[in-house]
Amino acid sequence: MNDASATKSKSTSGSKDTVGRLFVLEASGGRIHAMNSDGSSPEVIVTGCRVPDGIVVDVAAGHFYWTNMGVPNLNDGTIERADLDGSNRKVIIPQGITHTPKQIHLEKRSGKLYWCDREGMRVMRANLDGTNVETLVQTGEGEDDSRDLTKWCVGITIDPVRGHIYWTQKGPDNAGLGCIFRAGIEMPKGEDAASRTDIETWFDELPEPIDLELDLESRFLYWTDRGNPPAGNTVNRASIDAPARNGYAPELLVGDLMEGIGIALDVPGNRMFFTDLGGSVYVAQLDGSKNRAFLFAQGNLTGIAYAEIPSKEK
Repeated sequence: MNDASATKSKSTSGSKDTVGRLFVLEASGGRIHAMNSDGSSPEVIVTGCRVPDGIVVDVAAGHFYWTNMGVPNLNDGTIERADLDGSNRKVIIPQGITHTPKQIHLEKRSGKLYWCDREGMRVMRANLDGTNVETLVQTGEGEDDSRDLTKWCVGITIDPVRGHIYWTQKGPDNAGLGCIFRAGIEMPKGEDAASRTDIETWFDELPEPIDLELDLESRFLYWTDRGNPPAGNTVNRASIDAPARNGYAPELLVGDLMEGIGIALDVPGNRMFFTDLGGSVYVAQLDGSKNRAFLFAQGNLTGIAYAEIPSKEK
């Protein structure tokens, strides 16, 4: 799996063959693409999405979940689920519950989906069937607050081992007001989403941080940034054990993206995949080396997910 073009491997259990597959969202065309991890065997598996943004795969259950931003001023965002081939499509979070859902994260052990709601200015979660919707963080309230881009929650990932949520608030375009925050997964006793006291600023003064991924083995947080260079249009990482408040700076891994958005890690294969709004899909090693684009001009690409899918070959 160290070869970025390899797509077939043994599963972690070693009991069956798997194929590395990418699931890529095309916001401009409202489509979901699936392909091998070198870009081969591409297919459109879902059409008619309303500005899809974030995607996660649950291989064991045979599903993937994705967010639809919809039209921001209509509060019509949704979250949907489908089988791995795109069939049996189902809305699990209907319109009117989450405003403009962005990146989504699956925490399998607790049976929860976590996502950020941009104009809703919230970090949210629900059961995998869409029940028991909760707001964990509320950064603002009402139309006036929603015009303040520093309150927009965008990217999210979870550290279930130490019980933390990480999320981004991107700020205005290239304003250097983007931040990455951290808080406990569970609400402090007696507090609420708007006033909880355990929120930490992990990094600030970033151009426009977007999506997050966490390598729990090495304890590195990875993120894309769609702002202007030198710190923007990049993929970055930082140790979650050495926060910015102690003078630790992020490590810039990849630059020259055309508004970087989605990111997905293949930690066993020592590689990451990422997308940009210019329509490219990239692969690089986890330290940013051997970076290359292997798909171009695919529309405005947003979320990306990587998964080892059981092979159909016998």
